[in-house]
Amino acid sequence: MKRFCLVLAVLLAAPCSSLAQSTGSQPAPAAAAQASGATDTRSAFDKIWQEFTTLYDNRSNPVVQRVLFSGRFQHEFAAINADQGDHDEWNTRRLRLGPRITLFRTITVHGEVELNPQESNPLYVRLTDMYVQWTKSPRLALTIGKHSMPFTMDGATSSKELLAIDRSNLTNNIWFPYEYIPGVSVSGKAAPWTYRVGMYSGGEATREFGKFDGGIATLAVLGYDFAEALGVKEALLAGNYVHQTADRDNTFTRQLENIVSVSFKVEADRWGWRSDLSTAQGYLGQQDVLGFMTMPYYNVTDKLQAIGRYTFLDSDGPNGIRLATYENTVVGGRGDRYQELYVGGNYFIYGHKLKLQTGLQFADLNDRANDGGAYSGVAWTTGLRVSW
Repeated sequence: MKRFCLVLAVLLAAPCSSLAQSTGSQPAPAAAAQASGATDTRSAFDKIWQEFTTLYDNRSNPVVQRVLFSGRFQHEFAAINADQGDHDEWNTRRLRLGPRITLFRTITVHGEVELNPQESNPLYVRLTDMYVQWTKSPRLALTIGKHSMPFTMDGATSSKELLAIDRSNLTNNIWFPYEYIPGVSVSGKAAPWTYRVGMYSGGEATREFGKFDGGIATLAVLGYDFAEALGVKEALLAGNYVHQTADRDNTFTRQLENIVSVSFKVEADRWGWRSDLSTAQGYLGQQDVLGFMTMPYYNVTDKLQAIGRYTFLDSDGPNGIRLATYENTVVGGRGDRYQELYVGGNYFIYGHKLKLQTGLQFADLNDRANDGGAYSGVAWTTGLRVSW
């Protein structure tokens, strides 16, 4: 608990002694169980995560109800064998942490920083989340600050909950390179409908909030869940539209003026399927891009899951398509037609909060310009994912 107090004190300048007095020595569920004489039926993982993440929990406090410690740690090994060369590395892919505070029962203040422990300089990479959210009900939430701009199937999925170990190359090319962008959005759910509308700054990116010197990106998302009609847990069809003011200073985003993406995900007891069909109109030399992704999966057991994925991308002209993170270390150029077959598996130790992921990726990028963007190879990535 001392280290939790230290984190909170640094981030919020709150005295640890007063925090300890207000929280007590046990999380709320355990304390309530002891007070009532009931047996604590939580699993060992439930107890560990509760103790680790809950810094303060007092629902009767009219001002501050909860202070949670949130974050993720993702470490992996990647190896590539390609016609153009080989590469392998161990990599701390993501380390993010910060507080999530509930105020006045309707306001959430969430801030996280991303760190790179593999590099001594700089250790601090950037702010990711840094926003205030007011929630009236599940139907209406207003968010202001630096937060996610979710569109495309994998772009709308947190890296904590990805089924493949990394996002598809469709999302890598059409979604924006910075997951968290300063802006304002309104979102909600009125079953079976979901929606989100927002405006975000596409200007020059910095490690914090950017320079607000470029164009504006607007987002509209509308979804409908056919789960009841199909007799499954979820069957969400979502349409995404993004319009961005073309500006050469837009570096939070990609040089894409209009984006349309239609995604569909189905989840049943033992199987599921996710798909994405997206197209984007480029500007300032970026070619128009069209792509689709299909990803079936099967739950072999409650712990073990098998994943397959096929991705196809095509650009109207040369050098419109980029490769993913590790492939770029072998081939730094771009091409015009991309295909990928991914086969992988997940082992859920504690759901998405603690899991092992692995995947083989067979990919090919055609380069009609013949200027160094061609790629054909096999990549293997395996890693540990922890989130809280």
